[in-house]
Amino acid sequence: MTSQIRTPMTPDEALSILKQGNAHFVGGNPVRPHLTGAERRAMLATEQRPFCVLVGCSDSRVSPELLFGRGLGELFIVRNAGNVVDLAAMGSIEYGVAVLGAPLIVVLGHERCGAVQAAVDVVEKDATYPGSIGQMIEPIIPAVLRARRDGSHDLLDRSVRGNVARIVERLRTTEQMLIEPQRIGRLRIVGARYDLDDGTVEFFED
Repeated sequence: MTSQIRTPMTPDEALSILKQGNAHFVGGNPVRPHLTGAERRAMLATEQRPFCVLVGCSDSRVSPELLFGRGLGELFIVRNAGNVVDLAAMGSIEYGVAVLGAPLIVVLGHERCGAVQAAVDVVEKDATYPGSIGQMIEPIIPAVLRARRDGSHDLLDRSVRGNVARIVERLRTTEQMLIEPQRIGRLRIVGARYDLDDGTVEFFED
C-alpha cells in the first residue's frame, strides 16, 4: 500500500484537539464553518489527511464529528453497533493508520449502549436475538462476563467500559500493522466513553 501525505500532528496533539473539541461541544459551540464549507470541500476533493481513526458505535445519538467539534476530512470513522471490531472494521482501522497516516485511534463507547445491553441480557436473562444480531453482540459478551465477576452493580456501564478496554488491548497488542507505529511513537490508541446526559467524553489514557 502506498502512503499518502500524512497529517503533521503527533498523537498527543491529535488527542488534545479532540478534548478541546468536546469541551466546545459541551459548551454549546457549533462546528466552525470553515471546517464544513465549500472551500473545505474543494480542498478535500483530491486527498484526505485525517488525524484520528474513530472506532465508534452506530447509535444515532453518538455523532463523532459533533461530539468533538470537527469538520470534513478530520476523522476517519469506523462505526458498528457496540463499537465491535469485525474484519471489515479492522481493515478500515489499518487503512486509516497505514495508508492515511492517522496518528491516533480512539475507541469510543457510550452510556446506555443498546448493543452492550443486549449482551448483558444474554448473560443475565439468557436472551436470544433474531438474524445476525446475536452474532453481532457475541464479541461483547466476554466484557459482560468479566464485569459481572465484580458484581451486578452498574453492570451495563461497567460492561461498556470493559468492552472498550478489550478492543483497545486487542488493537495495541495483537494487530501487527498497528504495533510498529506504536513502538516508534507515531501512533497512540486510547479508549473513551461518551456520556449521553451531559455530552462529555471521558478518555481512558492508561
